[in-house]
Amino acid sequence: MSDLNALSEKLSGALAALIAESQIVRGEFTITVEPQNLLSVLGWLQWQGEFKILVDLCGVDWPSRLPKRFDVVYHLLSLTNNQRIRVKVPVGEGEAVPSCVRVYPAANWFERETFDMYGIAFDEHPDLRRILTDYGFSGYPLRKDFPLTGYVELRYDEELKRVVYQPVQLVQEFRDFDFMSPWEGAPHILPGDEKAAMAAGATSGDPGKKP
Repeated sequence: MSDLNALSEKLSGALAALIAESQIVRGEFTITVEPQNLLSVLGWLQWQGEFKILVDLCGVDWPSRLPKRFDVVYHLLSLTNNQRIRVKVPVGEGEAVPSCVRVYPAANWFERETFDMYGIAFDEHPDLRRILTDYGFSGYPLRKDFPLTGYVELRYDEELKRVVYQPVQLVQEFRDFDFMSPWEGAPHILPGDEKAAMAAGATSGDPGKKP
């Protein structure tokens, strides 16, 4: 923890004007920066802070947090100092984040994945296109308002001899779930439960009594 406190003080002195928020919670150091300051902060962390490795880059969706609905999160690692740091960039719908590929080349596919899953664009990315979903896919699957069934489905059409897209058609309606565990509150859910009830009645002195 003392190492992280020292790092926090060092960042506050060097990047005070570029960091919107800084906090250490449960042994994890997180800073928040605005998109226009991202590359300057990442560049300093890489060379002055010895954070040479981009471990991960991902998106987070907060639908009720407007106008900055999304976070782009960067996890950096310093093998030299045995430290980790998390950098968060809040971004709104339709806004873009500067690509950090020229700072961390490993960000190339990470940024494409974030674009594919959340629809967050990265300015000056060398090849920003979907990476996990199919061509012509509609929507962004990791947004929390994306429907569980999706919008379209694809199948191979024997008559046309090719793959076709069509609106999702469910073969049966969704079942209603009451979220009740079969082991509490629901009598005789599983075969054999009546034997447990009889055993409980015998223990109480009344073989025919059911709980």
